[in-house]
Amino acid sequence: MFTKRKSIIGLYTDENSVADAMDGLKSKGFGENEYEVLTGVPYPEGTFGEAEPHLHLHKFPLIGAVFGFCLGLVFTIGTQIAFPVVTGGKPILAIPAMAIIMYELTLLGAILFTVGGIIFESRLPKLFMGAYDPRITEGFIGVVVNTTEDNLDNAQDVFKSSGAEDIKFP
Repeated sequence: MFTKRKSIIGLYTDENSVADAMDGLKSKGFGENEYEVLTGVPYPEGTFGEAEPHLHLHKFPLIGAVFGFCLGLVFTIGTQIAFPVVTGGKPILAIPAMAIIMYELTLLGAILFTVGGIIFESRLPKLFMGAYDPRITEGFIGVVVNTTEDNLDNAQDVFKSSGAEDIKFP
């Protein structure tokens, strides 16, 4: 059965304290998918010791382009074979006419798969948002832990020991 997940947020003003909290969470046995850093400031990836994301967005346009090209090929060949128009001994499959449709569907497939890839890589929609505090947009750095009720006390201890300005249970 599903375990009920709760969230807790620790607010910090110092980057080093956030890094200490991240180290403390790792040492207490929290998985990398159980906590995240929220900030309104664009810090580089890995500043707080969190794992750098491995994005595969570059694969989506290529897969979409191949899919669109194949779809264009099937559409043009299928249409010309289903409705053959014999014109003065010319071949039934007209490559110049096919090239335009295949080009357009290749681009369409690449674009649609890229948009889908962006949504997928962004992990949207996020069903369980967890805790949030509006002070994050004012410069605070939030560390959110989404875990079971049993581990909330461990997370609160880590936040206290690393010097959190405020700890909230939403």
